[in-house]
Amino acid sequence: METRRSSVAVLFGVSTIFAFAVFSSLLFSLVLAFTNLDEQAISYVVTGTTFFAMFVGGFLAGGKSKQKGLLVGGITGFIFSTFVFAFQFLGLEGMFTVQQLIYHVCFIITAMMGGVLGVNMSSQSD
Repeated sequence: METRRSSVAVLFGVSTIFAFAVFSSLLFSLVLAFTNLDEQAISYVVTGTTFFAMFVGGFLAGGKSKQKGLLVGGITGFIFSTFVFAFQFLGLEGMFTVQQLIYHVCFIITAMMGGVLGVNMSSQSD
């Protein structure tokens, strides 16, 4: 039962991250299409949005699992990074750069922090 709850929580967290990514990508593409801004002008906003999405995904995964937030958040972030790596490697035929690797390690750590906070917030409401 515990493993099933954790896997559902991780799936929920990863789904949340990807849903947030799709929504924010649509929003940023509309901003870029209808304004004079270029990609470099909003790069920090995109990075901040990604960190926020990772935190929220980890938070929701931790809250749904109600235990082992560090592990659940870490797995959530790792699965997201694995999907991104697979897309880049198989679809774009490129490897991770060192800068991307640092970003993804920070994404995983952010999801872990969200998972810990999600577990703590969910246990207070019980």
